[in-house]
Amino acid sequence: MASVCLKEELSCSICLSLYTDPVSLRCGHNFCQDCIVRVLDTQEGAGVYSCPECRAEYQERPALEKNRKLSNIVESFLCNHPEPEETQTFCTYCMDAPVPAVKQCLQCEMSLCEGHLTAHNKSVDHALIDPTSSLSNRKCQIHKKLLEYHCCEDAACVCATCCVIGSHKGHQVESLDEAMKTKLVKLRNRLEKLTASRVEAEEHVQSLQKRRTEIEEKAAVVTGKVTDLFMDIRRKLDVLEGRVLSEVSKQTERISLQISDLIRQLEEQKDELSRRMGHIEELCNATDPLTVLQDRESDTYEKENDTENYVTMTYPVDDLDECLISVTLHSGLSDILTAGKRGSCIPEAANMLLDINTANGYLSVSGDLKSASVSTIDLNYPQSRMRFTDYPMVLSSTRFGSGQHCWEVGVSASKYWRVGVAYSSTEREGEQSRIGDNSKSWCLRMSDDGYTVIHNSVHTNLKLESPVQTMGIYLDYEAGRLSFYQLCDPIRHLHTFSATFTESLHTAFGVWEDGWVRIIS
Repeated sequence: MASVCLKEELSCSICLSLYTDPVSLRCGHNFCQDCIVRVLDTQEGAGVYSCPECRAEYQERPALEKNRKLSNIVESFLCNHPEPEETQTFCTYCMDAPVPAVKQCLQCEMSLCEGHLTAHNKSVDHALIDPTSSLSNRKCQIHKKLLEYHCCEDAACVCATCCVIGSHKGHQVESLDEAMKTKLVKLRNRLEKLTASRVEAEEHVQSLQKRRTEIEEKAAVVTGKVTDLFMDIRRKLDVLEGRVLSEVSKQTERISLQISDLIRQLEEQKDELSRRMGHIEELCNATDPLTVLQDRESDTYEKENDTENYVTMTYPVDDLDECLISVTLHSGLSDILTAGKRGSCIPEAANMLLDINTANGYLSVSGDLKSASVSTIDLNYPQSRMRFTDYPMVLSSTRFGSGQHCWEVGVSASKYWRVGVAYSSTEREGEQSRIGDNSKSWCLRMSDDGYTVIHNSVHTNLKLESPVQTMGIYLDYEAGRLSFYQLCDPIRHLHTFSATFTESLHTAFGVWEDGWVRIIS
């Protein structure tokens, strides 16, 4: 019994349920925060606010103070007296035994079984609803009357008194059924849009999953190609190593045999010299003049001039032919590198040259059509409608309209240049003829501002750890990707443009002051 009384003390007078986030008005009465906010919202525009319990009036909307102490008491009560599970609603009039209710009368606030419903309908014509555990949300919290209308201006359900003398007086209202139909139409439209959005999201998910699968499959293919390529390179390197070492070994063996033969000859000569030295020593020790004077062998020694011959004799020995070894090595490495490039996933742009017919008059193009630098004088190139007239720009004669391609470009490390690609139809005069400053070209620029990527005059600054001296450019025409890489150790990705290419692309260069650019490969 005590718990029932305590529950009443801890219940909001608006929703008749235990307080949820209780707040207090200045008059001291407590309410659920959502409940009192709804009541105050209905009082907007009436010129005065009032407490639903004591009717204390406020000229301005009263501030709500959280009642933490009351909130703790409610929480403690719920822990010790948990809310019973929702039970079935029974007929109010069946006192002897509980009989399930089939309807509830909003005006009478009674629950009715089949029998009492028939009797009720014969006597009065009240609004009936399906059984519910609480009828408080179906009545006006201010006037305690049945909610019968919907205020279109405030989007609130109101009673008849609210429409006549309450805060919704003069507002456009409609019946609950009409309002429900209108809202259901909006909800169905919203549901259709949400359904379409969900279908679209699901399609995107499937598309991304498919893309991930494609990337994984492509990565597997590329991994296989790279693995096979390196296996082939290792095999060829092993063969080349064997060939080069074999050449070194053959040269070493040949020279060793040559030296061995010379040593044999010298040993024989050394033995002959030793014999002659012994013979002469014997003569020098003799005491008989006739023995010395009649020795004819010693006379031949002086005629042959042995000592001089042996002293002046040279013994030429071949050296290792390092040039032949280097040529063999370099030739083999070049063949392996060429084969490696052919086996690369991305082919190099073959024989890329600059088109001198597009070069500005102050842009000097090298004889091999690979380099461009600034000239201090007008070079008086022949007139051409393809020539850049206002800025030192030039395009390549090579163009790409499909496929994947890569090429390397060397640049001056601290001077001004632009490197990129452009359509054939790019502007040839005016400020928009600078590559990157129009919608038909893309570039990486070096200037006083550092490194910048530009397309359609939109500049994006790059932060680099070291100056660019050699860059790699990768083009995937169908995928619409143009990427720049700094060729250092390790290779660094600088930027990737994404676009839908609609024309053939040329390599494009721009050079200022003492800057220069060169096609490496």
